[in-house]
Amino acid sequence: MSPYLDTVAAEIEALLGDPARPAAVLAWPRSAELDRAAELPLDELRELDRLGLPAYYVPAALGGRLAEFPALFGVIRTLARRDFTVALAHCKTFLGSACVWVGGSAEQTAGLAARVLDGAVVSLGLTEPGHGSDLLAGEVRAEPAPDGYRLRGTKWLINNAGRADLMCVLAATRPEAGSRGFSLLLVDLRGLPEPACTRLGREATLGVRGADISGVTFHDAPVPAGALVGTEGGGLELVLRALQVTRTLCAAMSVGLADHALRITATFAREHQMYGRPLATLPHAARSLGEAAADLLLAEAVGLVGARSVHSLTAEQSVISAAVKYLVPTRTDHTIMQLAEVLGARALLTDAYADGRFQKIERDHRIVGIFDGSTVVNLNAIVNQFPVLARGYRRRVDEAGVRAATDLAGPLPEFVPQRLALLSRSGCSLVSALPETVRRTTELVAAGAVPEPLGRLGSRLLAIADDLHQQLAAYRPTRRVPTDVLALAARYTTVFAGAACLRLWLENRASAPAGVLLGGPAWVTAALSRLLTQLGEPEEPGLDQVYDTLLTATFGQLDRGVPFSLLTPPSEGTPR
Repeated sequence: MSPYLDTVAAEIEALLGDPARPAAVLAWPRSAELDRAAELPLDELRELDRLGLPAYYVPAALGGRLAEFPALFGVIRTLARRDFTVALAHCKTFLGSACVWVGGSAEQTAGLAARVLDGAVVSLGLTEPGHGSDLLAGEVRAEPAPDGYRLRGTKWLINNAGRADLMCVLAATRPEAGSRGFSLLLVDLRGLPEPACTRLGREATLGVRGADISGVTFHDAPVPAGALVGTEGGGLELVLRALQVTRTLCAAMSVGLADHALRITATFAREHQMYGRPLATLPHAARSLGEAAADLLLAEAVGLVGARSVHSLTAEQSVISAAVKYLVPTRTDHTIMQLAEVLGARALLTDAYADGRFQKIERDHRIVGIFDGSTVVNLNAIVNQFPVLARGYRRRVDEAGVRAATDLAGPLPEFVPQRLALLSRSGCSLVSALPETVRRTTELVAAGAVPEPLGRLGSRLLAIADDLHQQLAAYRPTRRVPTDVLALAARYTTVFAGAACLRLWLENRASAPAGVLLGGPAWVTAALSRLLTQLGEPEEPGLDQVYDTLLTATFGQLDRGVPFSLLTPPSEGTPR
């Protein structure tokens, strides 16, 4: 099978069946029913365990099926487009385990792998009451004891805290040491004596109503010395490195939810009559659907490049993960809002149209921009690297890493977690390579191989990138980051997205299988236009045909019941 086709996602799609049918593992009607009741989908979670999905959260070297992160991207996307509550609850085990995969000992990784493969639920205990994303303010303490540590304090707003078997807990071991005073402990919650641990009740949430968002309080809980992950005092750094992987994969949740939202809206637009015509044939509605399709494909492209970069540009992931985590959920929020305008009142109804699934999607997606680092946290992560980004632009390019991140037919290097760094030393190669990417695109335009609008859009993006990096170079750090500086970081993520999309298309245009959207210029032309518009640039004229092409492709994929994707084959597919 072609390397362009997401074989893992296709396998999961076939395994789970058509979600429109009540008998499916994750059936849409059942999902809506559970959401209205704010009920945790325990039966569905157990069925995913039975089907072997936890294996995708365990590295292949430890007996699992996680060999490459793009495959896990496909798994998460597939679950999210069916039921985000289930996706969030089930995939949390990977988030909870990630710190151990990145920094654990051989004994710890082997032991955790066996537990996860056996269905254990793993959670990540970072946040606490009153502190939010300020991890340095954490009050949970791990006091030294003859046999290890005594853990006390409360972790709160933790996904799966009520049902977790194990939890990676960030705790202060030397509070006076600042950022070097926190350590990470892999705590076996089931093994603690009953008085040592209190599970807190679930909190009611606007979105993902059935999720177990709760907490746990430790009362001098005995934790063995062997529970320490990495080095004492190195917990915060280990968490920040592991989050570079998990933040990147959050884009898959946005893509899955956007797929579901577009599916509902496109179906409605073809069925609903207005002025004696299907709504989908009216210019404004058709353009809105075409733009939403472009946004979805843009998000998928950025997420895929980010997931591949974990392997090939690992040392730059501090920039890449922050850009992906900020841009994709933020843009997807707007995409869902645009689709809601097409649906009209039906977007707000809880059961009268499509089981009320659209309003669940709109509520659910709001949380994606919050966990694993909020939008402001990710923008700050980019601001902290302005100097190196400015120095590296047009000068430092890991060309082999860029090609591996964007050439889907090429092999990916093995992920080496030790290469994850808190700050990139070379900048961002995908953005630094933009001049070369645009030069190659311009040559194709001159040769008549691709349409002229794409060349103009690429050149406009490059001009914006040049000006932006001059502003980054002029920035002088201040104690409090002004909002206009955060806006610069947001502009940087948009430039990054454009560079990623253009290079992804360029590396695959000639080798993509016939009929696969990835190889054609329509999606990347629309994506760049959408990004430039976000930057305040005037819209490129004459793109109506481009959006019509994407809308036709959207309806084609809708009719075949396959995911909306750059990678979906033109004729053969998987169940809805």
